[in-house]
Amino acid sequence: MSVRLRELKYKIKALDLQEKNAGLAEEDLYYQAATSVTVLSSANLNLLAATALSLISYSMDLIHKFLNIVAPPTTFFSLCLFLPPYWTFKFFLSIINSIFSENVAGKVVHITGASSGIGEQLAYEYAKRGARLALSARRETALREVADRSREYGSPDVIIMRADVSKVEDCSRLVDETINHFGRLDHLVNNAAIGLATLFEEADDITNLRPIMETNFWGSVYTTRFALPHLKKSKGKIVAMSSADSWMPAPRRNVYSASKAALVSFYETLRVEVGSEVGVTIVTPGYIESELTKGKFITKEGKMQVDQDLRDVEVSAMPVGSVSGCAEAIVNSTLRGDGYLTVPWWFRMTYVIKVLCPELVEWTFRMMYMSGSKTTAARETPSKKILDATGVKDLFYPSSIQSPDLKTE
Repeated sequence: MSVRLRELKYKIKALDLQEKNAGLAEEDLYYQAATSVTVLSSANLNLLAATALSLISYSMDLIHKFLNIVAPPTTFFSLCLFLPPYWTFKFFLSIINSIFSENVAGKVVHITGASSGIGEQLAYEYAKRGARLALSARRETALREVADRSREYGSPDVIIMRADVSKVEDCSRLVDETINHFGRLDHLVNNAAIGLATLFEEADDITNLRPIMETNFWGSVYTTRFALPHLKKSKGKIVAMSSADSWMPAPRRNVYSASKAALVSFYETLRVEVGSEVGVTIVTPGYIESELTKGKFITKEGKMQVDQDLRDVEVSAMPVGSVSGCAEAIVNSTLRGDGYLTVPWWFRMTYVIKVLCPELVEWTFRMMYMSGSKTTAARETPSKKILDATGVKDLFYPSSIQSPDLKTE
C-alpha cells in the first residue's frame, strides 16, 4: 500500500470519527484513525495467511490421496515392464564381471575379526589369491596361527595387530599400521562382530548390551571412516558383513539384529555417496559355521559365554553352511564387484517372504522360538524340541560347532 493511499484512508477514517467525537482535537482523531486501520490491516493479513495455509494443506492432502490410488498400480505395471530387461542385463553383466574379475595378487587387504570363523577363512581365501594381509582381532595368539596358515596358503606378507574395534582409537591405529607397513589399502573387510541370545525384557541393565552395537555397527563405521581416503586412492572395495538377521525378527537377537540392519542402511547410503570411487559389497550370511553358531553369545549381564543348548534353540533344525564355502563366495562376489551377497543363496528367499507376508513371519517366529510362558525355560521352545525329535543335529550341524571349545586368547 502506497504512503499517499494510506494517508487518504487515515483522513477518511478521521472524518468518520470526527462526527462521533466532535470534542477531540484533529491530531487525536487522525491518530485513532491510523491505529484503527493498522489493526484492521493486520487482522486481514492474518486471516489471509491462515486461509492460504489451509488451502495449501488441503491441496497436499488431495495430492497424497491421488498418489495413494495411482502409485500402487503404476509401480506394479512399471515393474512388470522393467524387471525382465533389468534382470537380463544383470545376468549378462555378472557373466562379464566373472570373466574379468579383479586380480588381488599383491594387493593389500585388511580383515577385522580375523582370528576365527568367517574372518579366518576370508584370510585364507585372499591368501590363496596372493593378497598381502593385515589381520586384526582381540585374540593375538589365535591371530598368529591364522597369519602362519595364510603364509602357507600363499600370502607374500602378513601382519597382525591386536585391536578392539569398539574403540575408535584402535580403529584409527589399525588403519595407520596397515598404511605404514604396506603404503596402501585395497580391500577393507569389516567382519568383527559379537552375538546375542537374550530376550529384551530380561536385560535388567540395558547398557550391558551396548557392546553389541559398539562392535557390530560402530566398529565398522569407525574403521571405514579412517580407511576411506586410502580406499579412494586405490579405487578399492569395502566388504560389509551384515546378516540375514537384519531382516528376520528372531527372538533374543533384538539388538544384534538392529546392529546388522543398521550396517545395511549405512553402507547403502555410503555407496551412494562415494559412487564408483569405492566398491561396497554387503554380505548377509544365513547360518554359517562360526563361533556364533557354536553358541558364543553375550549374556544379559554383559559377559561372553558359550551356551550350546541356547544355540540349539536359536538355530533349530536349520542346515548350517560351510565357512570355507561362505568365504570363497564372499571373495568371488567382492572381486566381481557385486553390491549384495546372501550365503547360502536360498536364504535370500526368507527376505522375499518377509516382504510379502510380514505377519506370517512374525507369527511363525513367535510360535517356534518363544516358550509361551515367562516361567518356562527357553530350552523348552518348539524349535529346540523339533531339533531333538528329528535327530538331524549331526546331519545339519558341522562337527566344528559341535564342541563348545573356543580358540585361546
